[in-house]
Amino acid sequence: MIFHSPAYLWLLLLLIPVIGWYIYKLHDQDASLQVSSTATLAKQPKTARLYMLHIPFVLRVLVITLLAFALARPQLSNRFSSESTEGIDIMMAIDISGTMLAEDFQPTRLEAAKKVATDFVIARPNDQIGLVVFAGESFTQCPLTTDHAALVNLFQSVRFGMIEDGTAIGLGLANAVNRMKDSATKSKVVILLTDGSNNRGEIDPITAAQIAKTYGIRVYCIGVGSHKPSRALIDTPMGKQYVTVEGEFDEQTLRDIAATTGGEYFRATDNSSLAKVYDEIDQLEKTKLRVREYSKRTEYFVPFLLAAFFCLLLEVILRYFVLRTITN
Repeated sequence: MIFHSPAYLWLLLLLIPVIGWYIYKLHDQDASLQVSSTATLAKQPKTARLYMLHIPFVLRVLVITLLAFALARPQLSNRFSSESTEGIDIMMAIDISGTMLAEDFQPTRLEAAKKVATDFVIARPNDQIGLVVFAGESFTQCPLTTDHAALVNLFQSVRFGMIEDGTAIGLGLANAVNRMKDSATKSKVVILLTDGSNNRGEIDPITAAQIAKTYGIRVYCIGVGSHKPSRALIDTPMGKQYVTVEGEFDEQTLRDIAATTGGEYFRATDNSSLAKVYDEIDQLEKTKLRVREYSKRTEYFVPFLLAAFFCLLLEVILRYFVLRTITN
C-alpha cells in the first residue's frame, strides 16, 4: 500500500499532546475519601460501565488516526511489466602463438587473456558467445552458444601447441567472421586479441576486416604486451628454454582493422589494464532490454472514513447515553 499524500500522516503527532492531556486530567481529577477500613469496599464488584470508562477516549484517538490515514489517501498499486532481451553475438579470436607465453602478464599473456575473457563470458548471460583460436593456423574451439558453462570449460583447455606456431591474424579473424556471418542477430562483434604481427596464413588482416564490414560485424582489437622486452618459456628441440619477446608489434594493422569495421583498438600492458579493456567493451556492447510497465492504482480512503464515522458515532453513544452518570 502507498499513500498519495503522505504529509497528512504528520497529523498523527497530534495524538501525543491529546493522550498526555487525558492522562494529566485523570490524575488531576482523582478524589480521596478517608475511611476506617477498605475491606468492605474491596469486596464490592466493579460494574461493566466502570470498565468502559476509557473507551470513549480510545475511540476519539481512533477517529483522529483513521482521519489522518484517509486524508493521506491510501492506494493499492497493481503493476504489470513485460520485458524482452536482444542478445549480442560475440566471437572471441585469441592468439595462442609462442609469444603469448611471455611473462610480462601474470602468469603469462595467454593465461591472463583466458582468465579475463572467462569473466567477461560469465558476466553476459544473454549473449551467444563463441571462441576461435589461432597461431600459424586457426580453428573454432567453440561455435556461438548460450551454454556458457561449456564455453568456460573449453577456455580452460586452450594452450600453446594446439596448432602450428605463427601468427595468422587475418585467418583467425576470417574464421570468426565465417562463424557468425549467417546469424540473424542485429549486433555482431568479434573481439580479436593478439600480441604479434601477421606472418602466416593466406588471408590478409585488412581483407578479413573488409569481409567483416560487409556482414555488419564490428571488430574490437586488443594488443597485449608491455612496451619492454620480456621472456617466454617455450618448448624447443632442446627442451624448454626462455626466449626474448619484443615489446613492440604491428599495432597499426590492428587499428586499421578496428577502424574499417567500426570497432576500436585497445592496448593492454598488464593484467589490470587488460581487465579494464574488457570492462570498456562490456559497456560499449550492452545487451538491449525492452521493458513495458503498466500501473493501476485503486483508492482505499473510503473504508478509513467509514471506520472513523463508526468510531465517532460509537463514542457519542457511549459518552452521552451509556456512561453519562460516570462521565458527567
